[in-house]
Amino acid sequence: MKNAKIRLCVTQALGAGQTIPLTRDQAHYLFGVMRLKQGAHVLLFNGADGEYLAEVVEAGKRKGVLECLSQTRPLQMPPDLWLLFAPIKKARTAFIVEKATELGAARICPVQTRFTNAERIRQDRLQAHALEAAEQCGATYVPEVDDIRRLDAMLADWPKDRQLVFCDESLAGAREVLAAQAGQEKWAILIGPEGGFSSEEREQLSALPFVTKISLGPRILRADTAAVAAITLWQATLGDW
Repeated sequence: MKNAKIRLCVTQALGAGQTIPLTRDQAHYLFGVMRLKQGAHVLLFNGADGEYLAEVVEAGKRKGVLECLSQTRPLQMPPDLWLLFAPIKKARTAFIVEKATELGAARICPVQTRFTNAERIRQDRLQAHALEAAEQCGATYVPEVDDIRRLDAMLADWPKDRQLVFCDESLAGAREVLAAQAGQEKWAILIGPEGGFSSEEREQLSALPFVTKISLGPRILRADTAAVAAITLWQATLGDW
């Protein structure tokens, strides 16, 4: 394959011979920051058509055009796994979104619990972090990042066919618990805030028939570490690893 180290997520359909006009920001990145010239090669993906090798056919300061040459990888969808987490400090929330994307979450859902530190998020910025992570880690799919919702509201209209993993520090035996439900296909993982869940939230979650409670080990983990650990454990037990 021709040398192409830069990957770019686009919104247009991809196919051999398809031309892709660039946005102003994309053109600035490729030609102003990365210094690509006409004839250079870029890898493109859009979350639907896989990955394509493309050539720069027009290069300008504020615009440009790429032409798709051939598919380099088919679309690889992640497992049907959602991550629910209570937002924390700005940089660490961005870290959670980036790592969830790299580890193969299909949807990322910030939730507000009783002890959540942040009541609002910048959904557009978190979506941008997910896109950048997908570009950098070789993914062909970018997970959707939802706006923040109250946990109780989300649980009230929870889909009946999706299991929810409640990471409870008071339990043990996570791998065995997950392996026992290997027939389930749709899953979500819930990570609590830095202050933990309230007693009312614990009672509510424990009473729900679609909730599976697990432990992430004998040590108390930070929220961002817990998110990475939980997705890793699920992927190794029930995912596509």
